[in-house]
Amino acid sequence: MKTTSFAAWPCTIARTADLLGDAWTLLVLREVYYGETRFDALIASLGIARNTLTARLRKLVDAGLLERREYQTEPVRHEYVLTESGRDFFPVMAAMKTWGDRWMHQDKELPVILSHEPCGHDLEAVVVCAHCGAAVASEQTHAHAGPGFPRRLLDNPQIAARFTPRVPAQG
Repeated sequence: MKTTSFAAWPCTIARTADLLGDAWTLLVLREVYYGETRFDALIASLGIARNTLTARLRKLVDAGLLERREYQTEPVRHEYVLTESGRDFFPVMAAMKTWGDRWMHQDKELPVILSHEPCGHDLEAVVVCAHCGAAVASEQTHAHAGPGFPRRLLDNPQIAARFTPRVPAQG
């Protein structure tokens, strides 16, 4: 069965979903964030098939989120460590966990709690505006067509109607 690829879409959400949108890829990343970096240990912790794990690790390495490093020479063994890009994705995973803790925990005790080391409190991730520091809510945002949005799509009135004119920030 052929699946649709969103890798070339003019939308960074679509391209990110294309790269990271399947459950195994996110779970592999979760394990690496929790400190598991070795192939056999990832298989044991996830119960994932070797070929599936190999494909997901290759995808994450090729995309630049993980780096494959040799940690043993005889036999040769590798570990998978986060790159800058991989570390930069962590807030997205933390936000997904916060959402899941609220909406998917089914009135059970939480299985994992993240602690924020600088302050010592349990982490509840919140996306904030980088300019004013306010928490972001969907009803307080508007989509604008950026300079990279395909002109041919904006020529479609139904598509163009979804994007509000951009008003430059004041001050």
